[in-house]
Amino acid sequence: MQVHISPSMRRITVSTTTGFLDPMKIKGAARYLSYRCLFWTMLLLVFLLPFVFITSALVTLEGANKCSSIGCFGRKIGPRLIWKRHTAPPKVPDRYSVLLGSTIQTAAELPDSIEALVEEARMKQYDMPTLLMQLKGMVEANEERVRAAKLQEALYRHYASSGVPKGLHCLALKLTVEYSSNARARQDLPSPDLAPRLTDPALHHLVLATDNVLAASVVVASTVHNAADPEKIVFHVITDKKTYAAMHAWFSLNPLSPAIVEVKGVHQFDWLTRDNVPVLQAMETSQDMKWYYHGDHTAGTNISQYSPTVLAAYLQARSPKYISIMNHLRIYLPELFPELEKVVFLDDDVVVQKDLSPLWDMDLHGKVNGAVETCHGDDAWVMSKTFKNYFNFSHPIIAKTFDPDKCAWAYGMNVFDLHAWRQADITGVYHYWQKQNLQLNLTLWRLGTLPPALIAFDGNVHPIPPHWHMLGLGYNVKSSLESTKEAAVIHYNGQAKPWLDVAFPHLRPFWSKYVNYSNEFIRQCNILDRP
Repeated sequence: MQVHISPSMRRITVSTTTGFLDPMKIKGAARYLSYRCLFWTMLLLVFLLPFVFITSALVTLEGANKCSSIGCFGRKIGPRLIWKRHTAPPKVPDRYSVLLGSTIQTAAELPDSIEALVEEARMKQYDMPTLLMQLKGMVEANEERVRAAKLQEALYRHYASSGVPKGLHCLALKLTVEYSSNARARQDLPSPDLAPRLTDPALHHLVLATDNVLAASVVVASTVHNAADPEKIVFHVITDKKTYAAMHAWFSLNPLSPAIVEVKGVHQFDWLTRDNVPVLQAMETSQDMKWYYHGDHTAGTNISQYSPTVLAAYLQARSPKYISIMNHLRIYLPELFPELEKVVFLDDDVVVQKDLSPLWDMDLHGKVNGAVETCHGDDAWVMSKTFKNYFNFSHPIIAKTFDPDKCAWAYGMNVFDLHAWRQADITGVYHYWQKQNLQLNLTLWRLGTLPPALIAFDGNVHPIPPHWHMLGLGYNVKSSLESTKEAAVIHYNGQAKPWLDVAFPHLRPFWSKYVNYSNEFIRQCNILDRP
């Protein structure tokens, strides 16, 4: 093919050399192929080529040009060019997706230790995803073993806390023998000349209901020891018929003068008859109630479905103490002590560390019950209780009657205005709801005496500062030692009672320092202080 351009640049002739085609003539406009056009084209290339060269050099220096294709080169420099500015960055593969897969091997097939895993990986030349999957399987297997161990621990703790330790049983038996053989152990409590002080409203009256002699001795001793005016202390200790002799003997042989201690058995109160407490009598005689609280607590239950915390709460709710009349006596205080106006009620698992006399001067503003609220506080676990923690709000009666977010309060250290109590129908409301729950087969609530008390005292509770009553030492191993030292009353509510082997060792000394380890019966029964 031949191309001829005329001198005037107005005609271009293209012809084939083989002669098959006639000469082809093409007219081109002079403005397209003028010298001026060529000049500007060359000028543009002069500026463009260095730019392309420099850009290519930069890409090379940054190590990004590891491919030679034009398309690859364009992808590398594309984001640097104006028309590529908004191109989405390349998608980075998820390096952790391998951990989301399920493990193939069973726990028995997995290595027992990290050293065994490393050795296996070297022998079988594992790649990183396979190594990660093996490590994940080992972690999951260990987590399941720990969970199973915690569930078993909760079960053993429940059994340990439900029984009577050998030392406490021994102490009660020896004191009962002493009561029958030693006239001094049977002497009047208090002596007849001090009997008028039992009803003196000017004194500080405290009530304790328990069948645990050792626990009662600690509560009374710690209160008297820390009282600013011990001569004003009057303790009314109530116990059951089988423990009365032992309890009476202990406080007869171990007086805490100048404080006064009275010991009475439930059989000595004329008011406590079946006619006056029919609901509680029904709770103690009902076969369903006996099976629920005294039967096999794991029968028909798959404990593996629970978390350790939930299982512990489930077992705690089935403690036999909740159907004992000793646990319900506090609701009958106005009837049991008709001549008293104001009392402080203490549980047997508390220790008094400060003088309690300001409680009798505390204004309850017409309310019946002075108590620490448990819906707010520094300890988010212990102090986070509302009505929804105690009641079954899936039941329509509960759902339409109560607010699930209403603040709860604590039993264990309460200031009761018995005069205001007698003017309210608190005991009647308590009986009504207990009867309702029994008729509905315990579907309104399960846990003990506090739920019906929350209902009965609703609107009659005066909140008192939390330093008066610190809770949780019987189930919260992380209880603050600093707060424990500063609290007026510390409460070992929960399964880890301080007189049990399952108690928390670092929290036990706050209780054990008030045990009279020099007492001959304490020594004979091998009730020893533990570090």
